[in-house]
Amino acid sequence: MHPTLPLLEPTDFPQIARRKLETLQVNLGYKCNQSCVHCHVNAGPTRTEQMDLATVHDVIAFLAASDVQTLDVTGGAPELNPYFRELVTRARALGVRVMDRCNLTVLEHAGQEDLAGFLAAHHVEVTASLPCYSEQNVDRQRGGGVFAASIRGLQKLNALGYGVADAGLLLNLVYNPQGPVLPPDQHKLEADYRKHLHDEFGISFNHLYVLTNMPIQRFGSMLISKGQFYEYLSLLKSAYQQDNLGAVMCRSLLSVDWRGYTYDCDFNQMLDLPFAWKGQPRPHLSELIGSDVTGNRITVKDHCYGCTAGQGSSCGGALA
Repeated sequence: MHPTLPLLEPTDFPQIARRKLETLQVNLGYKCNQSCVHCHVNAGPTRTEQMDLATVHDVIAFLAASDVQTLDVTGGAPELNPYFRELVTRARALGVRVMDRCNLTVLEHAGQEDLAGFLAAHHVEVTASLPCYSEQNVDRQRGGGVFAASIRGLQKLNALGYGVADAGLLLNLVYNPQGPVLPPDQHKLEADYRKHLHDEFGISFNHLYVLTNMPIQRFGSMLISKGQFYEYLSLLKSAYQQDNLGAVMCRSLLSVDWRGYTYDCDFNQMLDLPFAWKGQPRPHLSELIGSDVTGNRITVKDHCYGCTAGQGSSCGGALA
């Protein structure tokens, strides 16, 4: 795979600083039952990196000592980590909102047949990947049969009350473009998703999050192979919107990798750009327990233009 970090520095992206920490985003490992073209984590079935129990306990200790409102659990397929359910159960016991970034097909993975019920019982917010409402487009990006399995997963979640009005179980969908283009208007696309999924499959959901593909890891390497990397980076830079700087996720989110090391965001994690903290080369989450990171300098490179281009992009979708 082609390295992308050397192509993202030096940078002229504006320097920004942190605000109050609201979200702890934890990557439980790179093991996944899928291998998607756009994946900035380079996750897949052959990856073996998984967060161990001691580090899961560090996450719980950090949450207990902080005012963090949301635990955002990601991967890979985070549910394949053997300690996923313990983390969710203990975080919810602390009163923390838990968001599971689910690829939907994991709901049919061997040994995960009761996963949907577990998520519902603990009122876990599900943020589910569905990069298109077209079977052809989804299977091209994510593999044969993924769309059909995803639809079955959504129907299963709906049957438990997810995405149903007044049920209190949030189900959000995530869209990624098919190639090196900016995503369409989030509100218009959400309306299209809602109509198509309801009319064709009887599926309901709460919100659609539209994300910009980042020129890093697997997607960035693909761009390099096709000679499209600099063209795409130029597109992101030309679409830069200064107003988006105030809402980028790194202002209020701290990213944690499967070993417990910290980063300003998930993308910096994948580029191995550690959280800058008091001169420490690679601070571990256990070293930040009880600390206030407000005002800390955020490490930026040219990939940051992906979060500020056009309508903006974050883990919660468009910023504008």
